[in-house]
Amino acid sequence: MGCTEIDRLMREFYTARGRGDLEAVLRLFSAEVGFQIASARQGNSVGIKANGISELRPLLALLIKTFGLVDLTIRSITVDGAQATVHWSVNVRSRITGSMVATELIDIVELRDGCIVDFKEVFVQR
Repeated sequence: MGCTEIDRLMREFYTARGRGDLEAVLRLFSAEVGFQIASARQGNSVGIKANGISELRPLLALLIKTFGLVDLTIRSITVDGAQATVHWSVNVRSRITGSMVATELIDIVELRDGCIVDFKEVFVQR
């Protein structure tokens, strides 16, 4: 995959993620995907991990059901070979409490054959 194709795929991914479109997001992952999310915050840290699409599907379904993404903005996409680093910001709204938290995120994504094979996300509240 070239830089332009990776950039397009990443933008497609974040558009689907912002819409909360589970099926569109899942289509972009490899069946054997490695997936991790971690907070960069001390204290109340969060860590989520899934191996393979069968573990990822229910996890993403729960995240999409629980949290809405408002004003998702891609700050930058850097492509280096088969890896993309995406810096983005969003207001995360709890669909349970209604509270909203401004959040900065950095994703490190590895791609192969047009699919995400490894996904690592680190976030911090702004």
